[in-house]
Amino acid sequence: MMPRTAGFAGIVAIFVALALHTRPAAGQMAMEPLSAFAQSVLSIKTSAGNVHQFNVWIADRASRQEQGLMFVRQLEAHRGMLFVYPRDRQLSMWMKNTLIPLDMLFIRADGTISHIAARTTPQSLQIISSPQPVRAVLELEGGAAELLGIQPGDKIFCDALDVRAGTKAVR
Repeated sequence: MMPRTAGFAGIVAIFVALALHTRPAAGQMAMEPLSAFAQSVLSIKTSAGNVHQFNVWIADRASRQEQGLMFVRQLEAHRGMLFVYPRDRQLSMWMKNTLIPLDMLFIRADGTISHIAARTTPQSLQIISSPQPVRAVLELEGGAAELLGIQPGDKIFCDALDVRAGTKAVR
C-alpha cells in the first residue's frame, strides 16, 4: 500500500504536468476564441452593382492578426475575418496552421479592393503579399470571390474600416 502523502504528491505532479502540457510552448501564442473578437457586418458592392454582405470577425490588434483563422476547420458562407491596420503598408500573409483555403482581398484605404489572392493553399508557408500598400485584408472562404463576382476595383463598406479620416475605428 502506498503512503497517503506519496499518493497526494503523485496526484499533484500529474496536475502540474497536465497544466504545463496545455500551456503554449515558448514562442507559441495563446489562442483566443473567435467569439471574443469584435464583429461587424461588411458589404461589398461589385462593379456589376450587386451587394454582398458578410459577418466578419475583426482582427484589430497584433495578437488577433497573428492568430487569424488558424485551426478553423470550416468557414460558413458569408463569414470572414477583416484585418485592419492603422495606416497603409505593404502586407504579407501566410497560411501556417490555416486548415482551409481562403480568398484574401487586399483593401486600399478608400475601401477599394486592390488585389485578390484566390484559393490560397492551406498550411502553406508561402508568403502572400499585397502588390501595393493597403489598409486592410479580408479573408473569405476559398472561391467566394469568384463565385460572387468580386473583383479588384469593387468597393468594401464596413464600420471597422473607417476610410473618411484615414484611420481605423472598431465599433
